Amino acid sequence: MPDLADTFAGTGGVDNHQTAEITRRVEALYKRGRIKLFYKLGIWRRKRAQILERDNHECQKCKAEGRQSKATCVHHIKHLDQRPDLALVDSNLISRCDACHNQEHPEKLKKYQVNRKEYITPERW
Repeated sequence: MPDLADTFAGTGGVDNHQTAEITRRVEALYKRGRIKLFYKLGIWRRKRAQILERDNHECQKCKAEGRQSKATCVHHIKHLDQRPDLALVDSNLISRCDACHNQEHPEKLKKYQVNRKEYITPERW
């Protein structure tokens, strides 16, 4: 069976058959706990660059709140685990800065805070 990257390499657009194939492959990656592989594929990198360009490399959340910051992430409005069929759909993708993207995904930050020591007694000198 060809790899997802091989299947969609060099494609400019995505048709209905390809959308079904992407959906099936994204679901399979999720089940195996390997969804990070999706974000390394050329088709995702091209789509990410296209969305950042569409949004002028500006965080759309900050822009809506009257602030300005550089977008570094492309966020799936409807998450991949819920809607893998929207993985590459422009209307489901929006540019975010790191801070806003982290607010959208607080669950990802918790794993880094597990090993932090929390002092519950007052400091004694």
